[in-house]
This record gives sequence, C-alpha cells and structure tokens, in this order.
Amino acid sequence: MAASTAAALTSTAFLSNKKDLDVAAFSSSLPFSYRRCERTVSKKICSVMTPQQSERKPSATGSVKTAMTMTEKIFAKASQKTELSPGENVWVDVDVLMTHDVCGPGSIGIFKKEFGENAKVWDREKVVIIPDHYIFTSDERANRNVDILRDFSKEQNIKYFYDIKDLSDFRVNPDYKGVCHVALAQEGHCRPGEVLLGTDSHTCTAGAFGQFASGIGNTDAGFVLGTGKSLLKVPPTLRFVMDGEMPDYLLAKDLILQIIGEISVSGATYKAMEFLGTTIESLNMEERMTLCNMVVEAGGKNGVIPPDSTTFKYLEDKTTKPFEPVYSDENARFLSEYRFDVSKLEPVVAKPHSPDNRALARECKDVKIDRVYVGSCTGGKTEDFLALAKVFVAAGKKVKVPTFIVPATQKVWMDLYSIPVPGAGGKTCSQIFEEAGCDTPASPGCAACLGGPRDTYARMNEPQVCVSTTNRNFPGRMGHKEGQIYLASPYTAAASALTGYVTDPREFLQ
Repeated sequence: MAASTAAALTSTAFLSNKKDLDVAAFSSSLPFSYRRCERTVSKKICSVMTPQQSERKPSATGSVKTAMTMTEKIFAKASQKTELSPGENVWVDVDVLMTHDVCGPGSIGIFKKEFGENAKVWDREKVVIIPDHYIFTSDERANRNVDILRDFSKEQNIKYFYDIKDLSDFRVNPDYKGVCHVALAQEGHCRPGEVLLGTDSHTCTAGAFGQFASGIGNTDAGFVLGTGKSLLKVPPTLRFVMDGEMPDYLLAKDLILQIIGEISVSGATYKAMEFLGTTIESLNMEERMTLCNMVVEAGGKNGVIPPDSTTFKYLEDKTTKPFEPVYSDENARFLSEYRFDVSKLEPVVAKPHSPDNRALARECKDVKIDRVYVGSCTGGKTEDFLALAKVFVAAGKKVKVPTFIVPATQKVWMDLYSIPVPGAGGKTCSQIFEEAGCDTPASPGCAACLGGPRDTYARMNEPQVCVSTTNRNFPGRMGHKEGQIYLASPYTAAASALTGYVTDPREFLQ
C-alpha cells in the first residue's frame, strides 16, 4: 500500500476492520502501524488490533515495584503514592494553575462563593493569570473581564499576572505577554515532572516539557485556587512511536493531523498520549509544543514527551526552580501503540468541519481559498513564522490572498523583527512578509482563532474559505458560521497563500 493511499485511509475504515486485519496484507512501506504492545518489536511495519488490557495484578511482595508510564509516575508523585494504575481517582497537588480572561472571572467567582469573599488563594506564586483571548477589542464585556483579573490579582498579590492596560499599543505594556500556552513556556512556568492545570483545553501544550498538563473547568479551578489540589482519574496511556528522518516539507502540525486522522477526534478520549521515537527527538521545543497542543483534538486528557537535552537546554534561561524528570518504565503497560515511519508521510490538511477530516494537501489542490491565517498557540510561535518565511523566500512571489500574521506573544512579535531568516540574506520575517504582501504582524494574542467580538483582528465576518495554522475548524470557530477552515502547517499555509488554492508545499520546497 502506497504512503499516499495509507494517508488517505479514513479512520472509520481503519478502526472498524481491526479484527479482520491480516498482518501479511500490509506492505513494509506503510507509514504507520497499530500494533500489540509487546517487548519484541517486529521489523515489519504493520497494523493489528491491541487486545483489551487485563487488570493489573498486585505485586507478589512489597519489594516488587509496578512498572508505570510517565503520566502514572507524575500522578503518583503528586499524590504521594508509590504506585498507581489507570482508572484510580487520586487527589493531586497542583504545581501551577493558569487562567485567562475568558474563564478567569468565572473561576474567581466560584472561589469567592465557596471559600469566602476574603479568602486567600493557596499559593500566590503558583497562580498564573494571563489575559490573551479577547484583548484588542472595544467590547465592554471583554474589557470588563480583564478588569476582574486585575482587581483579583491586586487583592491576592498574585506574583505572575501579565497585565495589559493600554490597548492602543501593546508595546507600552511590558508585563503583557500574549497567548497563555506559549507565554507559560517562555516565562519558565513549564517544568518536567510537574502538574500544570489551566482553564483552557489547550493547556496540554505544556506536556512537551515532560509534565502532566491538562485543561480543567471553572469549578475545578475555583477549588484549586483555594486548596492547591484537584481530584483526577489516572488515564491509560496510548504510545505513539515516530521514527524516520523528517522530510523538509513536513512540520509537527502534519504529524498531529496525521495522528488525529487515524484515531479520530474521540480516539484518545481521557487517555494520555505519549510521543517518542527518533523523529520526536529531532524536534525543537516549539515543534514539540505543536504536537502536544492538539492532543485534545483527539479527546486526549494530556500529551507528553520524554524530556531530553533539547528540553533542558530550552529551560536553562527560563527557570531556576528544581525539577525532577520522569520516564516510562521499560515494561510499563500501554493501552495501545501506534508506529509511524515519518519519512513516508506527506503534507496533510484537516478539511471542514473537524480536525480528523484529514486529506493530503495535494488532494485539495482545486479548493479555492479567500484568506490565510497564521497564528494561535498552535501555529503562532517563532518557529512557525520562520517556516512561513522559508516558503516565501523559496518562491520569491507575492501572496494572492489576504494573509494575516498574528504572533502568539510579545516575544514572538519581537523575533519577527530581529531574527534573520536562514538563507534570506540577513532579512527578518517581517521584511519577508512585507515583500510577499502579507498584512503587517498584528498585536500578540489569540485574535481570530476563537472568533471573538466582531471587531477582533482577522475575524471571519463573512462566509469565506480559510487555510489556518490554528487547531479547530468547527462551524463558527473563527467567526462566521458558514466559514470553511482548512487546518494546515505553516508550510502548507504559505504555499496556499502564494497560489490562492490549498497547495502542497513541495511545489516550492522541492
């Protein structure tokens, strides 16, 4: 079976026929496999069904330790347990609680209602409050939400409140950061082995640092504010082994869209998704963040990557707090394992209106588009814009549709104007984007990723077709309910901007 055929295979067909699969029917060129979790590894890449996991037997003696996955170890440490198994409910100590302007006011209201108007948070240095969603707008309710965060942070003497007061120019607000999930990493709040909870579903981004990171609701957050604890069920773990040299036309966004297309938007419901393999080891931290960012689009409770020298190097100038990395035991039990030969994968997109509606980019070459949006916690990091610029430099052409540039954070915005793009003769991203005819980089924030008030920058106020580096493409997600969103990597977004159609980036990168 050719790689392109495998990539086009629908998740429904893939999963519904698992019982009837014959290993011999699969070619060794297949780019992925679904295999039984055994210690022995077949030399062939194949697909078979993983049987139902039997209940773990207790150790024969107290001296025998139960093997655990990364996520199970983090839970055990945070709950003062020596061992845990999937399905157990435990109280865990929270290392960091993050909230923002959309969910923060509700969480604060619950905290005050349940603990009292004069109650104090459990630890003012472990609460991180980041306005980022509906910031640059004249909407009174959106502005009121930021005021609530400011008043609460002052009342509680919150150490890490990244405020913004002057909306006319974000640069005069030195404390303002931008998108919470990128800011958490840049400001040193992400550390291996810790528990980070946030009132946002994409809090799972921080799993790239080898920690348990997951989104929670306002009620849970209100309780954490008062106690520093949360009652969580230990999730079983799915393991994704990604090996092979990453082609120069693929990015982490292609990898996660490939995975979601295989297992569907419910394939990892309340499961940990652990990523490893030679391909993962080759990724920089921002690409790893992209991978973990979208596990929630598969229903995942959290995504996690074993920390290594890349992780530790990134953290060197970010945090001085000690941390304790954990790794899955060699004989840890995984619910299922998926294997991918990344060298055989092709650029993909997620067609409207679901992240698992996967297709090869080249199969959508006749889809005419109206705009391109590059930004968000998924696709608005420095490395994402360097990738965008790389395609523009290779093409030497101007974009044919409006192309919106939205840096995730203030630091990313500064990088666009200061970091030379490799192979571009010393030019920065901002210079390359200007020459290509893109919009001037906007104020850092979530902007149109979540739609927002009607005056939100780049919001889809008309039923247009958009190629976007964001994470969701449900009806109305970026504004208009009849808008059509194609999720793609920065490479594919750039290529599509240059042609006015959904375009495989290999047209410009090879």
